[in-house]
Amino acid sequence: MDDIDGGDAVSEAGRGGPVVSDASTARRIRSVLAIRPFRRLWGVTYLCSIGDWLSLLALTGLASKLLASSYQWQSFSFALVVLTQLLPGILFAPIGGVLADRFDRRKVMVVCDLLRCTLFLSIAIVGTAWWLFIANFLVGSCALLWIPAKDSSVPNLLRRPDQVETANQLGLVMTYGISVVSGAGLFSVISAVGPALHVSTNSALGIANVIVVVNGLLYLSSAILIATRIPELSGRPSSGHTNKPDEDRPGFFAMFRDGLRFASVTPLVRGLMIGMIGAFAAAGAVVGTAKLYANSLLGGDAAFGMLFVAVFVGLATGMATAPKLARRLTHSRLFGVSIVVAGLSLVLVALAPHLGVALVAVAMVGGCAGVAFLTGMTIIGSQVEDAVRGRVLALQQSLMKIILFGATTAAPLLVGVVDIRTVTVFGRHLMIDGTRPVLLGAGILAAIVGVVAYRQMGDRSTAPILSGLVAAIRGTSTRISGLLITVEGDTQADTSAQAGRLVDALRAGGRDVLLASDPALDERRLRVLLDGADVAGARARALVAAAVRADLVERVVRPALDAGTLVVMERYVDSPLAHYSATGSVAASELEGLVDWATGRLRPDLTVLLDRAPDAALAPPTGPCAEDLPPGGPGINSVEHHWRVQRLLTEMAAADPDRYLVVDADGSEDDVADRVSAAVLPVLATRNVDLRLAGGGRATVEAS
Repeated sequence: MDDIDGGDAVSEAGRGGPVVSDASTARRIRSVLAIRPFRRLWGVTYLCSIGDWLSLLALTGLASKLLASSYQWQSFSFALVVLTQLLPGILFAPIGGVLADRFDRRKVMVVCDLLRCTLFLSIAIVGTAWWLFIANFLVGSCALLWIPAKDSSVPNLLRRPDQVETANQLGLVMTYGISVVSGAGLFSVISAVGPALHVSTNSALGIANVIVVVNGLLYLSSAILIATRIPELSGRPSSGHTNKPDEDRPGFFAMFRDGLRFASVTPLVRGLMIGMIGAFAAAGAVVGTAKLYANSLLGGDAAFGMLFVAVFVGLATGMATAPKLARRLTHSRLFGVSIVVAGLSLVLVALAPHLGVALVAVAMVGGCAGVAFLTGMTIIGSQVEDAVRGRVLALQQSLMKIILFGATTAAPLLVGVVDIRTVTVFGRHLMIDGTRPVLLGAGILAAIVGVVAYRQMGDRSTAPILSGLVAAIRGTSTRISGLLITVEGDTQADTSAQAGRLVDALRAGGRDVLLASDPALDERRLRVLLDGADVAGARARALVAAAVRADLVERVVRPALDAGTLVVMERYVDSPLAHYSATGSVAASELEGLVDWATGRLRPDLTVLLDRAPDAALAPPTGPCAEDLPPGGPGINSVEHHWRVQRLLTEMAAADPDRYLVVDADGSEDDVADRVSAAVLPVLATRNVDLRLAGGGRATVEAS
């Protein structure tokens, strides 16, 4: 509880007032940064990202000085520095994934940072061009070993999978925003201060070498912080081969093969990789033709600069809006949709008759790319198990660099095949060169690959992909008018009473309301299934309970929502998760994956959390229902267990304040019912929920 900064979010949600999206975003960021290990890792990311950008500037300047004797070689200094940093990604990224999954990730990161520090210091000491490029290649290799270890550790530091998206946002902002400005500023400061301190640029320790030394010290600081301040990086979930003794673990090459096999046979990961191949191929085509395309618009360098800015503005906008879109579309659906739209936008770029249209289309391409990239990272972080997450991340890094390198190289060659022609469209001259068909082909390829990726990833939603996209852009749900409200709490007696009272209050307003579950009936069905199957293990019981929940969702809840009904359901997901997690019988990550599968990732639109202090007198008669816990488990009716459950539920609410209304459940049943109604009804009014039956009648049907 010390690391949860959700008090304000909970109290405001509990008052039932409308939630402002900007404030909610700020609360989500605060709740993630309140987690001490992640906050420290975020600071380490800042140091290393500054080092990465500073090294690009410093090594380019140093290479230019060391190659100053030859103008031709000097002109290639920047390209050579970039190439020696990218080449390791093609060769060594898979190795980094295996290391991240096999060994202690904290130790891998510390060793890599110490090696980077040593290599940068050696560049200043040796002072030759050949060693600069060799050392830069080795630095890039260390980075490709460091990145999978860091990225695959992030989800383990968070409270809930819901926070992975926000954590990825913060990481991208740090890597491509704050650290870029900081690195460039530090480079400028050192370059300006050097002459004032009479540091000769021609000496063995000139300005460029001073920057290189500073860069090495940044990585040294990172290694010290990781080794001494973030021991949580060594932690792993309770399941997976990573917790086996060394002699029982598969070998290095076996793990590498297992990672490739996992990516090829798992529909979610396979679709993700296919989509990224199409996206990176399109991005490479854009990079390879950007300069010539600007010339075809008759805009020259000015047009090139504007297009460059438009791409990055779109990229930042896409990353910022991805979480809001993800509330209306599943991540797998959003990933495929964003790649399809990026491809169609690229087609528009190829057909753009003038710069204005091109700028809008290029910004759309960048925005969709930002959504796809953040969504892909979120899928890997939240839906890929820890045991193979490092290898999946490494495979993504390898594909990104290989496809970008190949597409960027091939695009100019394809452009040269087409002769340049000038046509007149609406009185405006338009230059048609090879960039147009190349961009057109890349856009069509990306759109097709996006559809294939979407089909591969196994999204269970039956709504058409186009309607989902339109709904997400308009800010509405893909369901026309249905709404799912869940009532969660520590005890079944509380949730059952308040769910029924809430349904009565909503029906009093003339709404079509369905009470979608009868816990006593569910418990009887579960008991029959458990007795018939004769299972006693916690995992087996969890599977049977998930089957009961899956049947209810598919048979009752989804059809009602599709018909536009307001559905109220008690103890939907959160309460069973909290009870099982409190017993420690099954890992939380396994439970969340099971729940996602059973419900088809159907998320409530609104969750009412009944917040009350557990009492010893309540434990025996109102313990958790059978579908929440394995009957007879040790201590499940103890007050301590109920305190743990209530704390977990409160943490869930703090992690997702937009969805939760926390209501004080102390007092009489009537008092609590009044508080629930006072919290829910204004929110429904704010969201313009009008689910009245035709003719003003009321629904009386309940699930049976």
